[in-house]
Amino acid sequence: MNSELTKAKVISSLIWKLLERGGTQGIQFIVTIVLARLLLPEEFGLIVLVTIFITIAGVFIQSGFNTALIQKKNSDEVDFSSVFFLSLFVASLLYIGLFFMAPIIATFFEEPQLKTVLRYQSLTLFFGAFNSIQIAVVSKNLEFKKLFISSLGAMIISATAGIMMAYAGFGVWSLVVQHLSNQLLVTIILWFTVKWRPTLLFSFARIKTLFAFGWKVLVSSLLDTLYINLTSLFIGKMYSSATLGFYNRGEQFPKLIVSNINGSIQSVMFPTLSSHQDNIKRVKDIVRRSIVTSSFIVFPVMVGMAAVAEPLVNIVLTEKWLPAVPFLQIFCASYALWPIHTANLQAINALGRSDIFLKLEIFKKLLGLVVIAISIPFGAYAMAFGVFVVSIISTFINAYPNLKLIDYRYREQWKDIIPSLILSIIMGMVVYSIQWIGMTEALTLIVQIIVGIVIYIGLAKALRLECYTYLITTGKEMLKNKKRKAG
Repeated sequence: MNSELTKAKVISSLIWKLLERGGTQGIQFIVTIVLARLLLPEEFGLIVLVTIFITIAGVFIQSGFNTALIQKKNSDEVDFSSVFFLSLFVASLLYIGLFFMAPIIATFFEEPQLKTVLRYQSLTLFFGAFNSIQIAVVSKNLEFKKLFISSLGAMIISATAGIMMAYAGFGVWSLVVQHLSNQLLVTIILWFTVKWRPTLLFSFARIKTLFAFGWKVLVSSLLDTLYINLTSLFIGKMYSSATLGFYNRGEQFPKLIVSNINGSIQSVMFPTLSSHQDNIKRVKDIVRRSIVTSSFIVFPVMVGMAAVAEPLVNIVLTEKWLPAVPFLQIFCASYALWPIHTANLQAINALGRSDIFLKLEIFKKLLGLVVIAISIPFGAYAMAFGVFVVSIISTFINAYPNLKLIDYRYREQWKDIIPSLILSIIMGMVVYSIQWIGMTEALTLIVQIIVGIVIYIGLAKALRLECYTYLITTGKEMLKNKKRKAG
């Protein structure tokens, strides 16, 4: 496979992954807005608590071995089938555990309804075990078009069901049905679109080999998931479900956008890096391109969203959600740094150094626990700000191993992102000042968005930013190739 073909396949995969993430999350975003206007913050807080426990359990199923399957160059049917049956077995154990722990968890958080909701919502663990292998096959072969079809189709149907139930007055159960039906439909559609089928093959030797790499990723993912959700657990216990609802809604907007953009890039980046793991220079080039490109896109979106936070929340979610505004602004700053985190970590994993990855996660989580402990007495907003502080420090921690692994220095990394950051800050200051003109809130928001786009793109073009030029050139090349094929 020549370099041009590889580049074409990577870019094509990235586009399909962006469409898949953007399409499904876009629909989910609309559903969330509709449901937020129909349901109470307390009901969203309840579902957040349930999701935390399922997410933690899901790490044991969807992390570690799946990543090892993608990272291993010569993984075959025995590897995939062995992991599949192991995942189903683990899912069964986890479901039984959550089923019997549900009453205890409900009592601890003083939420009686949590028991039944958790028991039903935990069924998604089985779907996750099944489609995690299907997704690994898709990722391994960069066939993200199939994932786009399954995810978008499932989201449309499940979203419709959730909204209809909310209008009918089913409350929190509308969220439960939406999540359950979405995972079920994704699994069914992938069954027909992905050729892989489990066979009656199982090898402890293969599991042991994959476990040598995967257990470190698993533990790292578990630590990360526990840490991310620890703040929510403290807020849910120490304050109220409503406060947790505000915290979660404030995090959801920036997380939704960044996970779509940056997550799509990283989903394609990991298998691509793994295929070039023997060429350090090539790995560095890919990591650098990922950081530059995702920062150029993510920075202005996050700065812009923080600048328009209040009118955005008031118009989209209504006045009852305004306490979420400070959370939203803090998380915009935190998630803006994701491109730096994930690109560096993907490089470490792709080079097979999951041992370093694990050490980094342990160190960062210990640091995070200290920051959480310090911030708890000062309230939920202080706890959110603590997440931002840890995020800043983590950019240096995550980049440190790559100083030697791929010779990508701190000075080089910051030199790559500073131009986009400066332009974003300038754009954000102008956008924020527009609110003082005195227009209606809706018109102000529209003008802010338009002005922000024009200023950022205009400055990038005028200053001939390398990333802007790269994106424009790549887009033109793709259009030419498409016309050539059509002709």
